[in-house]
Parts: sequence; structure tokens; C-alpha cells
Amino acid sequence: MQLNGYFKPRRLLILAAATALITLIIVFKYARLASIPVTQAEAAPPSMQRGSIFDSNGKLLAVSINLYDVGVSPSGIKDPAKFAREVAPILNEDESVILEKIINPKSKKYVQLKKKISQSKCDELKKLCTANQYRFMQFDCIPGRQYPEKSLASQVIGWMGVNGKGLAGIELTEQTVLTPPFDPIHPDNVHGNNIYLTIDAKLQFDLEKIAVAAREKTQAEALMLVAAEAKTGNIISYISLPAADLNEYSTSTEDEKRDLPATYGYEPGSVFKLFSVASFLDSGAINGSQTFYCDGIYQKKMQSGETIKITCLEHHGSLTARDALKYSCNDAMAQMSEGIDSDAFLDRIRSFGFGEAAGVEVPYETPGLVRKTSDRFWSARSKPTIAMGQEITVSALQMVQAATSLANGGVPVQLTLIDKITDYKGETTYQHKPAFKNRILKKSTADYLLSSMETVAREGTGHKAYLGDISIGVKTGTAQMADKKGGYSDTDFISNCMAVFPVEDPEIVLYIVIIKAKGENYAGRIVAPVIHDAANKIIDYRGMSRGNATSLAHSGRVSIGQKSPVEIKEKVPDFTNMPMIQLLPLLQRKDINVILHGDGYVTSQNPPAGTPVTENMKIELYLE
Repeated sequence: MQLNGYFKPRRLLILAAATALITLIIVFKYARLASIPVTQAEAAPPSMQRGSIFDSNGKLLAVSINLYDVGVSPSGIKDPAKFAREVAPILNEDESVILEKIINPKSKKYVQLKKKISQSKCDELKKLCTANQYRFMQFDCIPGRQYPEKSLASQVIGWMGVNGKGLAGIELTEQTVLTPPFDPIHPDNVHGNNIYLTIDAKLQFDLEKIAVAAREKTQAEALMLVAAEAKTGNIISYISLPAADLNEYSTSTEDEKRDLPATYGYEPGSVFKLFSVASFLDSGAINGSQTFYCDGIYQKKMQSGETIKITCLEHHGSLTARDALKYSCNDAMAQMSEGIDSDAFLDRIRSFGFGEAAGVEVPYETPGLVRKTSDRFWSARSKPTIAMGQEITVSALQMVQAATSLANGGVPVQLTLIDKITDYKGETTYQHKPAFKNRILKKSTADYLLSSMETVAREGTGHKAYLGDISIGVKTGTAQMADKKGGYSDTDFISNCMAVFPVEDPEIVLYIVIIKAKGENYAGRIVAPVIHDAANKIIDYRGMSRGNATSLAHSGRVSIGQKSPVEIKEKVPDFTNMPMIQLLPLLQRKDINVILHGDGYVTSQNPPAGTPVTENMKIELYLE
């Protein structure tokens, strides 16, 4: 046989050489790969069990539970109509909706029927599958969160999303505390830490009732209430209305989700006069006995030719600083501001904490706005206007923290929402201690302001907050809100009132803001009465001594209508008729495994009452 002209010896030689070279390269690379030692794939870190959130008395506010996404393989369902008829009641879905998903699936391999069903629903479906030998159903366990108190302090507690991460409130800011990252040095530690808030749930509940009633009465768009211990900075009540049910958070409105005390910036109006007068007095710009004459209008012509005009509600005549606060006189406040340099005044305001976030453990705090004299919007009227609580924006948290300086003789204390943190064994890893800041006022200045606030409550604009049998100091303020045109609205107002009590030895700072009340909006008429009711509730709850009442030594902590937590000792107790909320603390036990099926009250249990308790025993409770 003879080769044709194409297969010449030279070409064959080149082809053979190229083939040999490629073969050598392949062999070399294979040999090098073969020489690399085989490494085992790293195992995925174990899932972390998220810690719980409690109130200051150990009442459970947030706890982790198992939820399930349920789906099917449509091709495995022989009788779609029968299957839809069986599962629709369990999933609380229309039979037609289930049938449509099965008959016209987006995917032949998998169709999701419902997301985030409860453990009890999952158990019910699994029983159905076992009874009918349904092998086409799939259950995917996902981390869930239950909030037993629903909307109570919801903006503080916050919310955990479906990915197991906090998306609001303490759930967000304390994510790494509640669910720490996996630690390879301590691989067995798969438990998050528990957080105890400073909020007292019982007091919060009582004050929320007062706040809800006030909002309904005034037909207000929103309402804020913050109450804090003056000497510790512990926030004992934190209310933002409207509020979301945390168990239905994803379907709540944006207004219900918004944390107003932390994120809402506003002009406070005349309540801010407290901090202006404190600044004037402490700097020596005025003294407590100095008088100012109010003729109903402050008017001054500047060297630039600009004329400042600020009106007052009344012709108050001759006033001291105390009187100016008592009658909330704009004219006198503007005159006082003449005695202090603008930059020095702004520095004083910033020393109270205005212009920066208050540093409380909630997300997205507003720093507010304190202008600089170099700002393009600064004018000759800015200083007297700021002195009256306009041309400045604040948060409710900033206002309360600033007020603690008056309550503590000139030394503010850092506000906090976290009392302590414990590990899963219950051992305390963090305990809050009061964090006092640098002195910003002389004690004599703070005492003068407290005394003036008491005068406001006795005889002035805040008389509707007066308690009679326990001293209280207040300051009211009603501020026009900015409109869309850059001016001030004639219909929308911020009505607010600050309170400190008892005046002689302050224990509580209480601040309430009503936003856009309809009809009456004067703070002395609509907010001061709410301060009166809320202060009375706090005083009674804490067992504070009243001047006209018999005083008995008492802790002040009274639990009404709440059942004590269930205790499991040597034998399993009878759980029959116990409510679910009473059982939730048992889910935190590490020595036994308590499983809840259903909601409501216990109807049966396994094992029965009286069974000896053993290590890691399983106790199943069925609720309806």
C-alpha cells in the first residue's frame, strides 16, 4: 500500500512529536494532582440556638421555635383533588388554591404549598402522610421566633427575619449576642445568650393602655412615651404608637414598624426652654432673680438692617427666668438669649447631647440637628428661635437623656435598654451599671430648673399634670410642624411634656409626645393630663411614698393576674389546662426536652403526671 501525497513523513513526525508532548503534559499534571494529599471536606458548623429576650423581671418576650416550609412533588400525587381536600384545612388555605398549585405547577419537581407553618401543623401533616403513605411531601425546618406579648414594646424588641437574623430593634443591634458566630475553639457551644431588658412588661402594659386611650381621644397620628430611672438610666417603659404585632410583623404597616423615640426628629418647642434657661444661668448670661419685661412681642433691629420679630401668646409683664418657664414666655426667652454668644450657646446645647445619637441599644437613631453659625441658613433670629425650641431637631431619647442632667444635679446618665445578659446556663455575663457622663451644669443650676418645673406644675401651663401628694416638675410645649412649602403648618402640631418626680429626690424622668392631634393641640391641655395619669401609675406600681398616704415598706413589685412559671423537679407535673405562655420558659431548659404541639391550653401530655424526671427526657404537651 502506498501513502497519498498528504501523509508525508515530515508531517507524520511532527504529529507524533506533538502527541507525545501533550501526553507528557497530561501525565505530569495528573501525577502532580495525585501527589496532593486528599483533604476531607470541612463539616458545616452546627446551627446556633438563638438566645431569648426577657423583661427586667424575667418575663419571656421573644423565644426561638421551629417553623417549616412545606412542599410537594406534583408528579407523585395520584389524586390531586383528594389531597387538596385533606391538606387545605390543616394549612388554613382554600382547597382550590392548593389544587391549582398541584395541577398547574411551576415546577414538576417541587411546589411550595405554604411557608412557615407551626410545629403542630407540621406534625398533623406528617400524621396524614404516614396514614396515607404520601411520600411526595417535603418539610424544611427553618428558624422561627415567637413573641408571646405580641405588640408590647415591639419597637424595642424588634423582629427576626426568616434567615435567622435580626431586622429591627434589639433583635438587630444585639444579633451577635443572641446568635454568636461559630467558635471553632469551643465547637460545643451552640447556644446564644439571653438578654434581659430594662423594660418592665407589666408597667409597660399599663402605660400602653394609657397611651392608646390618649391617642384615641386626641385622634393623633402618633404618640411616644419614654420613662427612665433618673439615677440609673434604665428605661422602664418605651412606647411608640402605632405599634406592630411582632408575630405578624411582615404584614404590618411602615408606621407600625417605625421606632419613633429613636428615629423621629422634630422641633420640640417650649419644652426645650428648660435647656436654654439652664444654659443661660450656668454660663452667667442671666441670674435667677433678673427680670425681663414681656409686652407681647420681641422686636430688635440688627446692625445688618434686619429686624427680628417674635410674638408671645400674652403680655406677661415683668418676669424672672422661673416665671418665663411658668408661663412659657417667648419674649423673655429671646431677651435672655441676648446675653450669650451664639457659638457658646450652641456648645452648651451640644453638651446636653443634642446633635448626636443618644447611644441607646436600638438601630437607626437620629442625631437630630443643631445648626452652626456658619450654616447658610443661620440668621440673626436663629439664636432666640432655638432658645424657644425651633430651628433645632431632637429625638425623644435625646430629650430624656438631657433631662437626666437636671434630675442628677447637673450630671447626665447614659440611657440603656439592656439590664443584663446571661448565657444558656443562666450565668450573668454582663450586668448594667449606671454610666454617668461629665458634669455639664452646676448643681445650683439644676436645682433651680427643677424648682421652676415644680412651679410650672403647681401654677403654670402644666397644672393638669400636678399630683398633689407627691412633688412633680413639668414643662409643656406645643410646636408648629414644618410644612411642605418650607414654612410652618397651621394645623399640624407637636404637643409634648417633660416630667421629673419627686422633685426633691428625682427617681423618674417621664416624657410624652403627641403628634398631629386633631382639634385641641395645646400641650397643657392634652399631654399634661396624660403625664398625670402615667406618673400616678408609675408611682403606685413602684410603691413610691405619697405625702398624703400611709407609707409601708414594700418592694413596689406587685404581680397581678400572672401565674408563676412552671417548675419541673423530681416528677413530671400535671400540665392540664395550663396556657401556652406559662410553658414557654420550659423551652429554655437544657436538661430536658419539652416539645409543644398546637396552641392555647394543654389538653394532654406524654409522659403522664407523676413520671420520674430523668436526664434529657422528652416531654410532649398537646395544646388546643
